[in-house]
Amino acid sequence: MSIDKNFQDYFDALDRAAGVDCCYLCRRTSADVKHFFGFHEDGTPLDAERFGIEHVAAGDLDVMSYRGTRPVCAVCQLNMDAIFLSEEGPVLLRVLRELKEKRDELWPGHGDETL
Repeated sequence: MSIDKNFQDYFDALDRAAGVDCCYLCRRTSADVKHFFGFHEDGTPLDAERFGIEHVAAGDLDVMSYRGTRPVCAVCQLNMDAIFLSEEGPVLLRVLRELKEKRDELWPGHGDETL
């Protein structure tokens, strides 16, 4: 893919996300995601000497997807993969529905009713 197309995907995603350059789900920035995976923002390992890592770099690793409805990071994608592989997808959808429709019932002090 040409670099022009990558830039266009990025700027289109920023437009869709109201100019916010972070994961739609967890709000991590690209730098945060690289740090989560053990890399500096430039793609070099965080503790290379301590762990004896040589010649390893994330380089141009894509840690943020800009092609969907909103930007999503690699950490959230891995979490979603795990949820759906464990067949918990319907549970996730139920949790999202509860967050939307039964928010007040989810917090202490709102009775002992069950969902």
